[in-house]
Amino acid sequence: MIEVPSSIENKSFQLYFLEQKLKPLGYVIGGNWDYDHGSFDYRIDSEVGYQFLRVPFTAVDGQLDAHNATVELGRPFLLSHKYQIGLDDHVHIGNFSASFDQFQEPQDKDASFPEKYIDLGKALVKELEAELV
Repeated sequence: MIEVPSSIENKSFQLYFLEQKLKPLGYVIGGNWDYDHGSFDYRIDSEVGYQFLRVPFTAVDGQLDAHNATVELGRPFLLSHKYQIGLDDHVHIGNFSASFDQFQEPQDKDASFPEKYIDLGKALVKELEAELV
């Protein structure tokens, strides 16, 4: 994980506003959201796993599933997830939850981030700052 300091840190926005601004740029709300926190993810590449720019946020007024929720942005960071090749070795036959969760565990959920994408990640943060000013 590589943190990218930014002027958007600790700034508050309505979540709907952020969605309208960031989704056209290629950001999605990451699947790890909860009622009080989440992240916008921009997939940079899928080289031996996935490389993302992640912009975390926390709810400061309302819950994320509520209309007009306000969130505060955290420090963006570059993140790599390296997934296993082949079958998931943690699946247990008869495991009821496995019938719903069919995705593999990451081989390395905090893999090293490819050097060649660091400048791109920093440029994406600058673009994000310009969009949210």
